[in-house]
Amino acid sequence: MGLESYIAERKQKKDLLVMAHVVCGYPSFEDNLQELEIMAEAGVDLVELQFPFSEPSADGPLFVRANEESLKSGTSVDQCFEFMAKVSARFPFKLLMMGYYNTVFKMGEARFIERLVQAGGVGYILPDLPVEEAGNLYALSEQAAVEPIILMTPTSSHKRLAQLGAASRGMVYVVARKGVTGSKTDMGDDVVALIERCRQHTDVPVGVGFGVSSKRDMDFLRGHADLAIVGTAALKTWEQSGADGLRTFFAELLA
Repeated sequence: MGLESYIAERKQKKDLLVMAHVVCGYPSFEDNLQELEIMAEAGVDLVELQFPFSEPSADGPLFVRANEESLKSGTSVDQCFEFMAKVSARFPFKLLMMGYYNTVFKMGEARFIERLVQAGGVGYILPDLPVEEAGNLYALSEQAAVEPIILMTPTSSHKRLAQLGAASRGMVYVVARKGVTGSKTDMGDDVVALIERCRQHTDVPVGVGFGVSSKRDMDFLRGHADLAIVGTAALKTWEQSGADGLRTFFAELLA
């Protein structure tokens, strides 16, 4: 089942889906499994598995540190793919690879897509790869029924959104504000206007991320977005309160 069909099927039972985020190998793969078990219990629909990279340009300070610590502990791309395969066999949610193009470039695009499919991934997010330079990778993705998740941002012009929309498959990731991940976003008219602008240029489901951290944010996004994307708030909770705190966080978020 393709990502767009999966989202449509899940939305028959829920008015707003949740996509969560885990940095592979941080604090450890054992911790990752615990986090994912809690996410599965809570009913999370999609999870980004971030392959750590030395220069994660779209990430805020918390995820930059998580990437650095994971790499220091020796996390490799091979380990990330092996972990993805284990997770996809164990949990009901769908998995996306999130990372940076250097990881794909070093491996080779065809090999990357092959390994992603073998590991059970349904798509990938590469925020530093412009669509103008992604033609070959997107063609390989289409052949393999893997979805490139494109980011739409507040600074994108209508012309640019039209280009991004034409290339979008599976879903789009709407960045709720300028900057990197991690800061709180004030959910208001600006976010609604951005979502509406993006929807003018694509028919695929819309996920909204960067700053989603509470039930109030979830309630705000209902009726506007198809998915709420939760990253920094969950990792911060895990660091501060461990498994019990994360379980409470998702229970409150999805109440």
